[in-house]
Amino acid sequence: MKGEYKHSIDAKGRLAMPAKLRDALGDRFTITKGRDGCLYAYPEQEWQAFEQRLKALGGSEKARRTQRYYMAKAIDVELDAQGRVLIRADLREFAGLQKDVTVVGMMDRAEIWDSERWNAYNDQSDEDDLEDVDF
Repeated sequence: MKGEYKHSIDAKGRLAMPAKLRDALGDRFTITKGRDGCLYAYPEQEWQAFEQRLKALGGSEKARRTQRYYMAKAIDVELDAQGRVLIRADLREFAGLQKDVTVVGMMDRAEIWDSERWNAYNDQSDEDDLEDVDF
């Protein structure tokens, strides 16, 4: 998954998923709290792999906090006939989703951002942030 797509959430909390990401996400996928104030959307197979990584963290206090962070708010969603998903109110509130939304393809998942928050996040980032990343 890759790319940046501008969409909006309707009054009922439904988001039309970008057509270019629907194939990668599938008809059913999992949405949960993400990092940096966004939501993560995982295709079923990637979600299962993510759950296995969470299980492998063990039972320490830090591991339990991490597991709860992602698992407590996770929801399985299904695309409707129009390619929309209903995002639960508590997740919309967490990510500040009200109307304008940016969906970003991030390899194994999609991120769902409030567009204003996404723009502010990008304004803070620059190439200097990439200096320490070596791959």
